[in-house]
Amino acid sequence: MGRTAYFDNAKLALIFLVVFGHMIQPFTDGSQGINTLYMWIYTFHMPAFIFLAGFFAKGRGDKQYIMNLAKKLLLPYLIFQVIYSGYYFILGHDDWQTGVFSPHWALWFLFSLFSWHVLLYFFKKIPAPYSIALSVIVGLVVGYFGEIGHTFSLSRTFVFFPFFLIGYWVTKDHVMFLKRKSVQWASLAVMAIVAVAIFIAPEFNSGWLLASESYGDLGLPELGILARTLVYATSALMAMSILAWIPVKENMLTKLGTQTLYVYLLHGFFIQFFRDVDLFEVNGAVDLVGLAVIAGSIVLFLSSKPIQVVSQPVIEGKITTVWNLFNQSNKKNRHNENLHT
Repeated sequence: MGRTAYFDNAKLALIFLVVFGHMIQPFTDGSQGINTLYMWIYTFHMPAFIFLAGFFAKGRGDKQYIMNLAKKLLLPYLIFQVIYSGYYFILGHDDWQTGVFSPHWALWFLFSLFSWHVLLYFFKKIPAPYSIALSVIVGLVVGYFGEIGHTFSLSRTFVFFPFFLIGYWVTKDHVMFLKRKSVQWASLAVMAIVAVAIFIAPEFNSGWLLASESYGDLGLPELGILARTLVYATSALMAMSILAWIPVKENMLTKLGTQTLYVYLLHGFFIQFFRDVDLFEVNGAVDLVGLAVIAGSIVLFLSSKPIQVVSQPVIEGKITTVWNLFNQSNKKNRHNENLHT
């Protein structure tokens, strides 16, 4: 499938919100407004990101496909698990040493993404309505099992899988339906209602949006299934609402949407440092805008060519960018030599 500007724009917007959400998280306890913004972002940013990952999933399950996925997802996971362990040790974190299957920071996404591709091989054999319904049922039921949590990122894998599966089943025409004016106007109402609901109920546990804990841990051991059903509905509506406003046309930043994995894996080094040294404080709207600017700068920096050159061997297991730069340099040198002969 050729690249479409809309999807790269969407990935760029969402990765910015991932970074910005992590930037403002330490300030949520001291401000109802920041807590509302934080929770509002978390209702949709990972579900929408996972939906887009499913949209581009191929669904093959042969040995070569699985091996390629392992190289692309599990190998970087293992490498960054070691790197983050060392980084946390340097920063003095007591929990720096964890097992291989207890993901540091945001590394759960790589492990879960691999698992979603494996699950997809089986679920795609079931007609779309039934496979999606089954995935939702599984996501609802796992909340009753306290053993399913951070380890192997199992809880998030099962809870977020419906969004990945929906992404796999929908077509580009389905997504572009969201660009209709009627849908866009309705989406404004959805986003406003959700923001107001969060603001008037600030004690809502953010763990429901993170999807990494059981119903018992979240304080609703019996009725948790109802809460998660509400979260599912809210996240789906919010994801559609945000995607309805993503620009369709290519712009000067669109290409950055192709480098979101680099931002996702690397931005934690900045965030953890900022938190440890208590570098920022928020005393008003200007400070909040400042954090947004810093988040945007981190995205731009980690999407840049130099960062890609340095980290591509670790993140993607290849040196394509380095090789291309080497070839371009050779071509330029040969061209200059021809001009002087």
